[in-house]
Amino acid sequence: MLQSRALVIALILLLGTTLPEVHSKSVFERDRRDWLVIPDAIAAYIYETVNKMSPRVGQFLADAAQTPVVVGTRNFLIRETTKLSILAEQLMEKIKNLWYTRVLGY
Repeated sequence: MLQSRALVIALILLLGTTLPEVHSKSVFERDRRDWLVIPDAIAAYIYETVNKMSPRVGQFLADAAQTPVVVGTRNFLIRETTKLSILAEQLMEKIKNLWYTRVLGY
């Protein structure tokens, strides 16, 4: 039972974060473009909780989060979500400009 719980927690952590980056980011950063900040914070909380209960499993999670496959996947997701964020910002600027020029007549 404990092993299956540890496996589930490991998968959550692997999908959400790599440990060195978790502690360097703030959930409330204003100019943050990457959408993975909140999953990072959740994964850090899960890791800290698991580490308190079982340091051995916590170390396993820490080691697993540093594997090249996890780091590469996470970096890919960050790159792609950053591109989407930039496109969304550009779209909002175009809508704002359209609003000011066409609707308000500035």
